[in-house]
Amino acid sequence: MRAIVMNEYGGPEVLVPAEVPEPEPREGWVTVRLQASALNWHDTLMRQGIYGSPLPITPGADGAGVVVETGEEVMILPSLHWGERGSAPSADFEILGDQRNGTYAELVSVPAENVFPRPSGWSALECAAFPLVGVTAYRALFTRGRLASGESLLVLGASGGVATMAVALAVAAGAKVTVTSTSPEKIARACELGASTGIDHSTANWVEEARRSANGGEGFDLVLDPVGRVDESIGTLRAGGRCVVLGANARDTAPLAVRPFYFGQYDLLGTTMGGPRDFAGLLRLVDSESVRPPVIDRVFSLEQAAEAHRYLEGGGGFGKVVLDHG
Repeated sequence: MRAIVMNEYGGPEVLVPAEVPEPEPREGWVTVRLQASALNWHDTLMRQGIYGSPLPITPGADGAGVVVETGEEVMILPSLHWGERGSAPSADFEILGDQRNGTYAELVSVPAENVFPRPSGWSALECAAFPLVGVTAYRALFTRGRLASGESLLVLGASGGVATMAVALAVAAGAKVTVTSTSPEKIARACELGASTGIDHSTANWVEEARRSANGGEGFDLVLDPVGRVDESIGTLRAGGRCVVLGANARDTAPLAVRPFYFGQYDLLGTTMGGPRDFAGLLRLVDSESVRPPVIDRVFSLEQAAEAHRYLEGGGGFGKVVLDHG
């Protein structure tokens, strides 16, 4: 079968089309013939060797296609072996494409609990772009962040896959959403998805501006921080607000003024990905509310995976980058 194979860590050039054996059948697992897969920032870190993936390996966490054994049209939840605890994943947890071959291929094998029916009316490309950002945003907003209808939400960033999905989910749930960006064009596009306004987070006083913009100047009920600007994120909250952190692209560490934190009664919550129960809750929200499909920024062929990675890392896109398997 066709696949993209990494024989070494490095830049996009290490992603090479190749012919590889098809996955072997195994009890409790299903084989999916993939129609599309999607890129995530996680894939670029895996490609660089951050997660110590065994080589050679086929990357890719997200995908949509048809179950070979049944013909069912499905999408793949890339959280493998989440476990029974809803509060955190098990010690056996892994992300598809990290330690075993992923979705940049014609076929992929996954546990049966990791395949789900596609939302009605969504294309294979949209379904491929949905699972990782969808379950990540849902868990951050609702499982961890406890977002409720009528609350105010600040999303740091306006253009990434998680940010755009978070806007769509929060708006569907009845929240008032503000985004941040340095690009007026990206803020405008986020407003087209349902955000009420945007703030330039490159200005010196953006934290104060953000806090004044919500709840009569008190600040936001919830802030979603996918980049690691934790001290600034907490500064945008009203007393008793919650900050959910799910990334560290901007910073690996952040200072925290302890007394203002505990006097403010803030919650600081960490999260990443999500399990089958989170994904089932996400699909119930999609079925019951007018949740928009993921925003697809650019489509490449499977053989153009290296070019797609270069485009993603360029940072100029808005939404998801998808591979069409043809």
